[in-house]
Amino acid sequence: MELRRLGDSGLMVSSVGLGTNNFAGRLDDEAARVVLNEALEQGITFIDTADIYGHGSKEGPGGSESQLGRLLEGRRARFVVATKFGMSMSESPLERGASRRWIVQAVENSLRRLRTDYIDLYQVHTPDSETPIEETLRSLDDLVRSGKVRYVGHSNFAAWQIVDADWTARSENLARPISAQMHYSLLTRAIGAEVIPACAAHGLGVIPYFPLESGFLTGKYRPGGEGRGRLSESARAAEVMTPQGFERIAAFERFAGERGHSLLDLAFGWLLSQPIVASVIASASTPEQVRANVAAAEWRLSAADMESFAAL
Repeated sequence: MELRRLGDSGLMVSSVGLGTNNFAGRLDDEAARVVLNEALEQGITFIDTADIYGHGSKEGPGGSESQLGRLLEGRRARFVVATKFGMSMSESPLERGASRRWIVQAVENSLRRLRTDYIDLYQVHTPDSETPIEETLRSLDDLVRSGKVRYVGHSNFAAWQIVDADWTARSENLARPISAQMHYSLLTRAIGAEVIPACAAHGLGVIPYFPLESGFLTGKYRPGGEGRGRLSESARAAEVMTPQGFERIAAFERFAGERGHSLLDLAFGWLLSQPIVASVIASASTPEQVRANVAAAEWRLSAADMESFAAL
């Protein structure tokens, strides 16, 4: 497994990361343990979770962190653990956002659930328009100085918010964000026009999530209804499972096939052929999915292939 630096920091992460949004929901402790063990066996050391994951499970919000905490006991140091805060944890307006009050409480909650005394990467899950970015960054800087958090990052920020956060951190001598987690895949390439250059200019490592678009980019879904899975039953199906969407899939498959690769290989390989991408976060429900994701991530497109793909 290739290790990559996250942005211009010294933190090294595996090029494939394990997303745990299925933990505590679709996966019980034993099933999650099998997946985690396989991830480690395959060289995956970067794990991404969030305080909101597990919302639909019997454990409720925080369930993914709690399950992960149980599974990491005795081997915490072997993993780089990232979590996020900011989404609504309850109906109370006091349990969401990126204010100092909530950050101080949220990090303690996550540390307790994860059964650890530090978080490797603590990320703002979504922009908070009601809280000044300086307040958020100063609160995160305090956590870094206290040792509870090693590095900070953000998720789902627009290009101008990425620039604003970096400028504020630099001008106020605060811990700078080192990463930007975003929905980035073969189907969402348009964000590269602004967000990717902003990350490159300010030294942030990109962490794509939903690289397989809930399975659509595995090729298992076909026009006419062939192929069943979570995507076909979700609201996102109406956005991607369209005639135009299937035409794009067919074009992607032809491109990959002409080069001796699969659509799955292209989904990972195209992302990881961009130096700014540090780790591609992919969830998995079985050890077979973990192995398939790791194998797919071995392909690196040539400069000529990247240029040709950009024209599709």
